[in-house]
Amino acid sequence: MNKKPTRMSNDAVRSKTGKTWVQWFKILDAAGAKKLTHKEIVAVAKKYDVGPWWQQMVTVTYEQARGMREKHEKPSGYEISASKTIGASAIAIYEAWNNARLRAKWLPENPITIRTATPGKSIRITWVDGKSSLDVNFYEKGKSKCQITVQHGKLSNATEANRMKAYWKEKLEKLDEMISD
Repeated sequence: MNKKPTRMSNDAVRSKTGKTWVQWFKILDAAGAKKLTHKEIVAVAKKYDVGPWWQQMVTVTYEQARGMREKHEKPSGYEISASKTIGASAIAIYEAWNNARLRAKWLPENPITIRTATPGKSIRITWVDGKSSLDVNFYEKGKSKCQITVQHGKLSNATEANRMKAYWKEKLEKLDEMISD
């Protein structure tokens, strides 16, 4: 399968790596990357003096374009993210996650397990299924504005990943409505 890469434009990848997607794909094809592991493909990209983030970007884009990896797929399962900027402080939004009574107003699923929490910064959660996990981060954007980002990982398949992406979009809207009242 040879799908066109859609993650980033040719101009953007060329400005950061010195090569277009076509050039990267020729390099990786010539290296036999279709038969290599993710880690081995990263090692090929590393030889071209690009940083770790770009090594991953080139590798994942190649894997997706060649049908070796689906969208949202990671070695540990599928992972999605959702984010929203809300008109409230990071502490207020953190409390809406950390306080079970407040959380029940916008996120009725229980029981979640909060593994670690740093007030106003982040929360790590084991989801209700006991298998997947959430990384929730709070980024202050002024006195009463905060961006919240939810990464839901260890999802079992692409269907579940797409379902949870829509789910988190809806739940963050609900949180915004509740906290903005």
